[in-house]
Amino acid sequence: MSLAADHWKPVRGDDSPGSTILLLHGGGQTRHSWKNTGQVLAQRGSDVIALDSRGHGDSDWDADADYSLQAQNRDGLGVLEQIPELTGRHDPVTIVGASMGGMAGIGISALAPTGSVDKLVLVDVVPRFEKSGSQRIRDFMAGNVDGFDDLDQAAAAIAEYLPHRRATGSSEGLKRNLRRRDDGRWYWHWDPAFLTPPIDESTIRTDLLERQAQSLTIPIQLIRGRLSDVVSEQAVRDFVELVPTVEVVELAGAGHTAAGDDNDAFTTAVLDFVDR
Repeated sequence: MSLAADHWKPVRGDDSPGSTILLLHGGGQTRHSWKNTGQVLAQRGSDVIALDSRGHGDSDWDADADYSLQAQNRDGLGVLEQIPELTGRHDPVTIVGASMGGMAGIGISALAPTGSVDKLVLVDVVPRFEKSGSQRIRDFMAGNVDGFDDLDQAAAAIAEYLPHRRATGSSEGLKRNLRRRDDGRWYWHWDPAFLTPPIDESTIRTDLLERQAQSLTIPIQLIRGRLSDVVSEQAVRDFVELVPTVEVVELAGAGHTAAGDDNDAFTTAVLDFVDR
């Protein structure tokens, strides 16, 4: 399987050695959701790699529709092996994962060779999240698999789904996450088979993620959007009880899509955590 990624090379402006950072997007998104964050992190001296998860963006679609966390973990471990050749650096990697990417980040961090991952940032995701919020995401994705007449129609659908997000006034940026097909309609740039329900039970996945999170000895940061309907305040308390060393940051004006809702505050929080 071939996976696509963007690589922002570090801008060396000071004596800071920077970090190596792997960005993992959420379900239904692509690597382009990290553009602003990736550029800022690179300007601070880091090598930043934003990956298109299997079935998303320019990465291959799986012929058997295997989009399980186990498959994503295998992909992530393979990427970790290739990063030194790509960057010329052999320092540990910081993983920043949003939603689905955060769950994969937990597994990758737990399964990776000792010393290969040094920090983990979870963006509005914990192992035991609110099923109603997760279902709202799936309903939004499933409701638009037939595409849109034009970019403005897609922008209107997103605005209805994310009423708290400030409108940009232009729908041109959506071209990064949509593709126009021969029928003239615009479609999300991910495999519709991604919405196929997983074979394993959700409780089994949750229990595994919790065990993996508990096994980690690296610093963990949880960035929660205060408006999130996926990660509740109770879910945060439960996760802190499970992993007492986790550092929690809340973004007041953000929801589940925290990195896009308030990118400046999000990137500042990540920078503070990575630099320490």
